[in-house]
Amino acid sequence: MLPTAIEVVTLFVEDLGSTRRFYEEVFAPNVLLEDEAGVVLQFAGMAVNLLRINDAPELVTPKQVGKPQDGPRVMFTVKVEDCRTAHAELVAKGVAFLNGPIDRPWGRRTAAFADPSGNVWEIAQEIG
Repeated sequence: MLPTAIEVVTLFVEDLGSTRRFYEEVFAPNVLLEDEAGVVLQFAGMAVNLLRINDAPELVTPKQVGKPQDGPRVMFTVKVEDCRTAHAELVAKGVAFLNGPIDRPWGRRTAAFADPSGNVWEIAQEIG
């Protein structure tokens, strides 16, 4: 599997309003998408998804989202052409997946796994 790009970094946040204001004030990114769960901000060559912590468990289950004092809480999303093929290639390399491939309501097919340090990665394919 050769990823085509790191597409999105998802940051799990307790206070969406103050975190969003921080990013908007510091970086002035364009807003790509927003709803009650979060906001996706456009940066050069990638996006940062600020996701309310209450909406994060679905993405990393069966792992639990850590508290701020537990350490980093980031999910890196890597865009792939075919999620099922990439999933199979990674399984063949011994990668244990947390979930997926799953067709998500926001038009992506995703599958998530963690690195040995617990950092979560997601492979994602656009499906419409």
